[in-house]
Amino acid sequence: MTPPSATPVEVSVVLPCLNEAETLATVIENAKVGLAACTTDGEIVVADNGSTDGSQEIALAHGARVVEVPVRGYGAALQAGIAAARGAYVVMGDADDSYPLEDIADFVTELRDGADLVMGNRFAGGIEPGAMPWLHKYLGNPVLSYLGRLFFKIPIGDFHCGLRAFRKDRILELGLRTQGMEFASEMVVRSALGRLVLREVSTTLRPDGRSRRPHLRTWSDGWRHLKFLLALSPRWMFYYPGLLLLALGLIGMLTLAVGPVTVGAVTFDLQTFIAATAVFLAGSQTIGLALVARAYGSALGLLPESRRITTGLQRLGLEHGLFVGFLLISAGVAAFVVALVRWGDIGFGDLEAAQARLPLLGLAGIVIGTQVISTSFAMSMANFRETAQSPVTGRELTRESE
Repeated sequence: MTPPSATPVEVSVVLPCLNEAETLATVIENAKVGLAACTTDGEIVVADNGSTDGSQEIALAHGARVVEVPVRGYGAALQAGIAAARGAYVVMGDADDSYPLEDIADFVTELRDGADLVMGNRFAGGIEPGAMPWLHKYLGNPVLSYLGRLFFKIPIGDFHCGLRAFRKDRILELGLRTQGMEFASEMVVRSALGRLVLREVSTTLRPDGRSRRPHLRTWSDGWRHLKFLLALSPRWMFYYPGLLLLALGLIGMLTLAVGPVTVGAVTFDLQTFIAATAVFLAGSQTIGLALVARAYGSALGLLPESRRITTGLQRLGLEHGLFVGFLLISAGVAAFVVALVRWGDIGFGDLEAAQARLPLLGLAGIVIGTQVISTSFAMSMANFRETAQSPVTGRELTRESE
């Protein structure tokens, strides 16, 4: 491992590496060409993830600086390499010779022009035959990139391009955490949520120069990307599906509240009413989970503060949530009492379908009221701030509850 130098440079090229002896020398030399085209002082950092094929020695022999990264993972290697980089700007690439590092000048130009993160777009620049598996080219990357644009309104066409450049200080401020392949998605999403300036330039992808299989695992890594996108979007993960369930359940309950409905040869009665009630309850639970997830995402720094949500919470408050919840529970209990009285009027015999609807509505009121109360408490815990005065300085202190 080469000792770090205190001398800053403008551009650092960071390459994650795990047994890339076949291509590493070529990649480093291409990166040197790219740095020369930028007409700047620069360095090449190889973040080695435990290579056993002599990649470290090759990197040193070609003038790169090696950073040993004991924690395995694409994201872990890049995080360590970025932290060790001495450049104000960092260009991130791969060590398999699939990206044209000799053409990084366009990325650096965008950074100098005010961008915080510059993404490469392989679909705009061209993907050479054999460079990307068919499943990745026509399904995986397009679908995940589309979902990223839909969930977060990010104008980026290629979320997973491994060639990108960014201002080191702005990316470090984000506190990126993932250690696997989903690091590529986290950087883009968290940058957009943090209101960084994102731009895109065309680049190309060529077949890598390795004789072994790539580290990327199609299904498991694709699922990790999708899971991460959903985790950072409570709106699409919980809120919108919850609203859909709530609407469908409410329509069914209101339609069948008075009595059965016949459509053609099919009659919808108590069983359908029960199903609609269950769907309605599932929707309310999902919406509550969306609100809690959003509150905790903001509290943990994973999601930015939402002025609209914060203002809404301040207006509603825990007490309002408790009031609404107890009101719903009381209405549900009242419905049960009325249903019990009516049941007594018939001698506690068999309940007819029409008589069973009222206790079901009471059950819905009790469950939803309990949900409102628990959600209100959970959200107040996530956003709780306790202030006190210092007995020494008299200054106000803020303590965030754990």
